Amino acid sequence: MGVPFDFAPERPEHIDAILNGLDRYNPETTQVFQDYVTEQCETKTYDCYANLALLKLYQFNPHLTKDETITNILVKSLTVFPSPDFSLALHLLPPHILTPASASSALPAAGDAPLSEAVQKLNVLNNLLAQASYAAFWSTLDSDDLYADLIADVAGFEELIRIRIALTISQSVREIERAVLESWLGLQGETFDKFVKSVCGWEIEGTVIKVPLNKENEAKGTIVRENVKMEQFSRVIRRAYEQPA
Repeated sequence: MGVPFDFAPERPEHIDAILNGLDRYNPETTQVFQDYVTEQCETKTYDCYANLALLKLYQFNPHLTKDETITNILVKSLTVFPSPDFSLALHLLPPHILTPASASSALPAAGDAPLSEAVQKLNVLNNLLAQASYAAFWSTLDSDDLYADLIADVAGFEELIRIRIALTISQSVREIERAVLESWLGLQGETFDKFVKSVCGWEIEGTVIKVPLNKENEAKGTIVRENVKMEQFSRVIRRAYEQPA
């Protein structure tokens, strides 16, 4: 049985009480949810259900919107890809925020970037992860100082992303070239070796990385059997012998 969508093992009792009562629609709980987002960023925990509840409150009370909290929610949702959490959060934002900034307009400094530009930047990262373009993800992340500002509040962002990439890889392959995996994880040298061995538990054999067998990457033969009875074709056969009118 799958894990319920609203389940979060680290969720505090007072947050759980709000989410399961009428107070989740009370504007006065906005600050409580915002503090909870900050706590998630600092402790490497994640609660999608609570974060979406806050974005819903922003919809009803736009004057309470806090740009930094919105970007932190989006950044946190990136760390659980390939789940659809980023898209769920994105579709709770106002349409004007989702509209790409004009290419002809002068871009502001990184620290003064408007929310719309920040959301577009994060959406680029989400699309790269969804396309499994991991090497492009790391190069894009390092290409603009704005990205560094956006992920600054989320502790362990890069490590969390690498763990999710490694998990995705382990579900599809049994071995992979070192050079390829280095580009996908954005790591090299001793740092790469330590991550692969200590965090992933994989083996390094020369230029090849060995991924342990699991139920996802194990090749299994599939036998398909059709149970078709002759009676099912009787009408077709009978019509073949009927004289045309």
